[in-house]
Amino acid sequence: MKKTIILIAFALISSIGFAQNGPKIVFSAPDNTIDYGKVTKTENGTRDFIFTNTGNAPLIITNVLSTCGCTVPIKPGEPVMPGKTGKITVKYNMAPGPIRKTITVESNAVNYPDGRVALKIKGEVISN
Repeated sequence: MKKTIILIAFALISSIGFAQNGPKIVFSAPDNTIDYGKVTKTENGTRDFIFTNTGNAPLIITNVLSTCGCTVPIKPGEPVMPGKTGKITVKYNMAPGPIRKTITVESNAVNYPDGRVALKIKGEVISN
């Protein structure tokens, strides 16, 4: 019985030590994806990925990369404090055809491996 209590106490103390401290990024878009739906090429191709820093340290977005030049992401210029929200703006060039692009966010977030998060945009640009 004494060994069981010691084992349980050790497990509790160890789990506290492994809790992640630091900035955490959580996006409001389901599956980190924005669906443009069916849009015309004359529409504005700008969309915002809204996120919250749910951690306990400032979140720093160090880089935002696109898979091609047709998608231009803009990152926040300042760190996002714990409990605050921020946005990453994405501008798509609205060329006719399907939209399937990935944007990679590089940050100091501890809730993603190496702080890298994949964001996606999808939809279809139709001619009017």
